[in-house]
Amino acid sequence: MAHNGRVTHDAPVPPVDLPTTPALVLRGQRFDAGRPAVMAIVNRTRDSFFVTAGADALEPALDALADAVAAGADIVDVGGVRAGQEGEWVDVPAEIARVRPFLAAARERFPDLVLSLDTWRSEVLAACADVGVDLVNDTWAGADPELAAAAAGLGAGYVVSHTGGLPPRTDPVDVSYGADPDDVVRSVVDGLRAGAARAVAAGVRPEAVLIDPTLDFGKTTRNSLRVLRATASIASLGHPVLQAISRKDFVGETLDLPASERLEGSLAATAVAAWLGATVFRTHDVLATRRVLDMVASIRGDRPPSVAVRGEPRGS
Repeated sequence: MAHNGRVTHDAPVPPVDLPTTPALVLRGQRFDAGRPAVMAIVNRTRDSFFVTAGADALEPALDALADAVAAGADIVDVGGVRAGQEGEWVDVPAEIARVRPFLAAARERFPDLVLSLDTWRSEVLAACADVGVDLVNDTWAGADPELAAAAAGLGAGYVVSHTGGLPPRTDPVDVSYGADPDDVVRSVVDGLRAGAARAVAAGVRPEAVLIDPTLDFGKTTRNSLRVLRATASIASLGHPVLQAISRKDFVGETLDLPASERLEGSLAATAVAAWLGATVFRTHDVLATRRVLDMVASIRGDRPPSVAVRGEPRGS
């Protein structure tokens, strides 16, 4: 306590009980509490809810990739199909044509970059097998039961997601997990635990199994907010946690903002999830997310400041 401007220490300040941040290991790189990973989004889709550079042409997509790497991206996630049901249908050949040339060029330009393929189709992964895919981002919770084993066969990591049982490209309608508001958290935790066990049984390395509560997918905005608050419980499953928060509808509905104005809300949710033990963050806004994650890691005590000279002795 303070007496006449002086501080006395009657009792030690108890340490903050911080959640564990399980590590992700891909392409010989380790991402953990001291080095959380930024996953940059490259959508090769013209109908994405938030269109980014490179939707139509390869060179702009590669330019966007170079910008993301320069801004601090550790992983790049490329997808060729919009997640929601709106927009055009994309068959397997069309999806391959959208993602394979980008992955091949990205691997040539950035040999050490962790490359992630966002697909629920094992045929698309097979067509990209020779370009060095490091992670398969299956956002539709094993809709193709062969996908986890196919990822394991390539030595790649695998994202286990939770979609409330919905099939690919289905938007949630009349969602209910039960009368108890925490029923959605129990569904997410139980579903991710079971999905991770299946991925490991299929041959995926445990440290390469990434679990994603998959906010918005099969969930109301209230569901997503409650699941986000439960990030520490999800991390307690022992696998690294992916949070795909960037500009999503739950942010937009919470603040009543369009996708173009959801950056601050996305970063606030990112900081909370990082504090609670998530390891990987999928984002449209690489530089801002990188800075937020590094700051949170330093506040947690997992990362030293980049520079620490304030108040130090001056040189003679």
